[in-house]
Amino acid sequence: MAEQAPRLLVVGPSWVGDMVMAQSLFIMLKRRYPGATVGVVAPPWSEPILERMAEVDAVHPLAVGHGEFGWKARRALARQLRGRYDRAIVLPRSWKAALVPFLARIPERVGFLGEQRYGLLTERRALDKTVLDQTVKRFVALGLPEAETASGAFALPEPRLEVDRASQTRLGEQHGLGKRPAIAMMPGAEYGPAKQWPLRYFHALAARLSEDGYAVRVIGGPKDHPAGEAIVEGLAHARNLCGETSLADAVDLLAGSEQAVTNDSGLMHVAAAVGTRVQAIYGSSSPAYTPPLTANAQIHYLALDCSPCFKRVCPLGHTNCLNHLYPEPLYHAVTRRIATDG
Repeated sequence: MAEQAPRLLVVGPSWVGDMVMAQSLFIMLKRRYPGATVGVVAPPWSEPILERMAEVDAVHPLAVGHGEFGWKARRALARQLRGRYDRAIVLPRSWKAALVPFLARIPERVGFLGEQRYGLLTERRALDKTVLDQTVKRFVALGLPEAETASGAFALPEPRLEVDRASQTRLGEQHGLGKRPAIAMMPGAEYGPAKQWPLRYFHALAARLSEDGYAVRVIGGPKDHPAGEAIVEGLAHARNLCGETSLADAVDLLAGSEQAVTNDSGLMHVAAAVGTRVQAIYGSSSPAYTPPLTANAQIHYLALDCSPCFKRVCPLGHTNCLNHLYPEPLYHAVTRRIATDG
């Protein structure tokens, strides 16, 4: 008798970029277990991203705020999931993240050691950060037998989000985006200012690209709207779309852009996952730890002695890792690629 395809539940992360990187795990699971069901416990905001992943069969929203315990919501979701899954893969390392699979009585529950999750997990793995030195490696490793991950040499499928072409057309008409080839810019980074390239540099780059015949689209959430205004100020062919589009819209807008100039942010990973050429800017974070998961990217990183510090705000007060990364190299990187493609 053939073995029944497993029913797998993944407790997903809470950041846009991490959720995109989690698709590498979903792809691996579908390849390894043909016919498997993959469900994801995730914050409601992530549904538009997960809906663009062909490998995800079901999304189970967990509406719990950041730092909130949310006992009632977790218990209610667990009741809904009882009997529906055979194995749970818990990506976050917090105690709370392991609670839903435990309460849902899922027989097998795997995750890394963290916050003393005794009893909540049936398989608690030690995390060797020197071997699993990237976020995506840690995600994929939890879907594999532990013996296969000891060397850190295993396949990491690239995320690939589906694109809605009809939505692209609608967005172009709705926002009057015109016919110029588009360069997307993403000035936001939720983590903090030590990951944010100076707005005056974004503006200078946008000005030069506009003069060269390109349209600049600044993409981000409502919090990024003031930054977008600073970038497009005085530029006829630059549009600030921050706060005017949904996360699903951002997927389609980025897919319709020739390149994306971006901080190390969630939207950087979205751009990579739709195949857009990425110009990725790193300050306090490390391109070795959270790189864009595509070969179609160029990294801009000064690798100063104080980098990466992984701080939200520069502890030395100068943020030279970004302030000394001037617009000129970015301009040449963007235009060189366009000339090559042309």
